Amino acid sequence: MLSKVYESLGISPQVYEKGEKILSSLEKRFKEIDEIAEYNQLKVLKAMQECKVSEACLLGTTGYGYNDLGRDTLEEVYARIFGTEDALVRPQITCGTHALSLALFSNLRPGDELLSPVGKPYDTLEEVIGIRKSKGSLAEYGISYRQVDLLEEGRFDYQGIENAINEKTKMITIQRSKGYQTRPTFSVSQIGELISFVKKIKPDVICMVDNCYGEFVEKTEPSQVGADLVVGSLIKNPGGGLAPIGGYLAGTKEAIENAAYRLTSPGLGKEVGASLGILSSFYQGLFLAPTVTAGALKGAIFAANLFEQAGFKVVPNSTESRHDIIQAVTFGCAEGVIAFCEGIQKAAPVDSFVIPEPWDMPGYDSQVIMAAGAFVSGSSIELSADGPIKPPYTVYFQGGLTWNHAKFGILSAYQQVKNTGLMV
Repeated sequence: MLSKVYESLGISPQVYEKGEKILSSLEKRFKEIDEIAEYNQLKVLKAMQECKVSEACLLGTTGYGYNDLGRDTLEEVYARIFGTEDALVRPQITCGTHALSLALFSNLRPGDELLSPVGKPYDTLEEVIGIRKSKGSLAEYGISYRQVDLLEEGRFDYQGIENAINEKTKMITIQRSKGYQTRPTFSVSQIGELISFVKKIKPDVICMVDNCYGEFVEKTEPSQVGADLVVGSLIKNPGGGLAPIGGYLAGTKEAIENAAYRLTSPGLGKEVGASLGILSSFYQGLFLAPTVTAGALKGAIFAANLFEQAGFKVVPNSTESRHDIIQAVTFGCAEGVIAFCEGIQKAAPVDSFVIPEPWDMPGYDSQVIMAAGAFVSGSSIELSADGPIKPPYTVYFQGGLTWNHAKFGILSAYQQVKNTGLMV
């Protein structure tokens, strides 16, 4: 009966059977994911209990937002989960790029230098930094930037990093996930080793980690291995699919205080910023986040196995360990990227009838195609796929609020690519 339902949704019996065959070999890996999810679920629950989350915390405030119990308690919960001194979790932080920009502008001053020891940052940060000229960039404020590219197979160039650190180096930024690249995602352990190396050279340097797509994938977070700041978006992993907007920063007291003064105003900081009645979504989304992330991880592994067996290059490959929820599939042609995204869109609960097309998206240097029929616009913890229309023509798949939906979405994408004639 199940195969017939899939067939009614456009999945051929051959594709369904191929998927089932692959799933039979993934039982052990899925069990390991469930164990990590259970650990993180208990970690989140313990933090909420220790911070005495109450029904009153779920109520919102308006206006200035003075004495917002729910907002302040939520930030305590985040700090406890991430093992940091403080946190800033606000709906006024509009997206992941905004959260990262906030961290950079609040903790860097004219004459300082920002160093990326992991190569090129995510596309939307290029204008923030000033790699691509833009109004209001760090470069316009006299903050310089340099990067050390990765070595082969995504290894850190430790000698190059040591040579790059100088008296002006105030902050290093480590992007955990691959972004629109095909390099490996870094594990928490690898990030910890890199931070330890940097701190030995310059102990006072601020180490910031772009944690987007990585939260709850492992049992520990980068802030527990030396990061002074971890930054992310609430419409990715930690929002659990329920947060309608928002971002977070967790880190040292000073770094968070600086960020709060930049977000609001000097003299006001964390004291203002109304929560506007969406705190229940923030709390409940965070509570569900470990389970939702586990479902997305299973989907990524399933996709890697399915498309690797079809002959496409996938990163990570079908057997590698996982440190974020993103799965890259390289097609070598625009048609493959577009077909994959069309398949994901067809599997969506919202706007499944819409055909995604490449467009000139703000912040990117080429056309980008995005598929995301989501309950929250742009939410990439929900089933979604996107990619730039440029060589090597790679699509980036992530999300799925449930494993079952992720499974269907991947089969739909596979079916659509198959229908284009790009594979037998």
